[in-house]
Parts: sequence; C-alpha cells; structure tokens
Amino acid sequence: MQQWLRYRNVVPSEVRILILVSFGFLLVCLMNAMGLMLAKIMGRAGDIGVRRALGASRAAIFAQCLIETGVVGLAGGILGLLLTALGLWAARSLLTKEFVALAHLDWADTGLAVLLAVGATLLAGLYPTWRAAHVQPAWQLKAQ
Repeated sequence: MQQWLRYRNVVPSEVRILILVSFGFLLVCLMNAMGLMLAKIMGRAGDIGVRRALGASRAAIFAQCLIETGVVGLAGGILGLLLTALGLWAARSLLTKEFVALAHLDWADTGLAVLLAVGATLLAGLYPTWRAAHVQPAWQLKAQ
C-alpha cells in the first residue's frame, strides 16, 4: 500500500516536513510545560517540606504531584478538542459540499489525541515530580 501511495504521489513530500515541524512544536510546548510545572512545584517546596516532616512519604508526594500533572494534561487535551471542534465547524462552513463530508472528528483519533496530551504531560512532569519528592524537609523548615 505504501509503495502505491508513493507511486501515485497521493501524499506530497512536504507533509513529512510538516509532521517534523509539528513534533518540534510539541517538544517546545512540553519543555515549556516542564519548566512551568517545575516552577510551580518548587514554589510549593515549603508546603511539601512540612508534609514530609509530618510523615508523608516520598511516594505520596510523588503520586500527588503526578496526579496534578495528569489533571493539567487532561484539561489541556479537552481544551484542545474544544478548540479543534470550533475550528472544524468554522472550516466546514467555508468548504464546498464535496469536502464537508471529509472534515469530521473521528472518535478513535479524538481519544488518541487526549491520551497523547495526558501521556506527554505526564512524561514532561516526571522530572518536576521527582524533584518535589526529593525535597529535604529540614532545609525547608529551617527556611520558614
């Protein structure tokens, strides 16, 4: 099938470049998200230190921060789907009748997009979450 598609030139070669650019944007966005999550979690280092001093385990801190990160990813995925649906609605109003049938959201792709958003955000949040779990309670309590 792939050979036939190449032979018929169904997918232009520029699409590969666009795919690379889109993954580049994803990488930049994930690095930005990692920096923001790191700043947010390190800003709460005092609270995390108090929780650790009161007996919270590193695993509990890690789980809490990872769940917060997952919620951010889920919210981003849902917001992205809403914006996609809005853009698709606007595009369908501009397309001819022949192309309107081609412009729709597929449930499998939609679910995959949300899973990708949550997974990528969790992956980007692993380092900030690890840093939060390794906060030294004594240093944070001393600084308070």
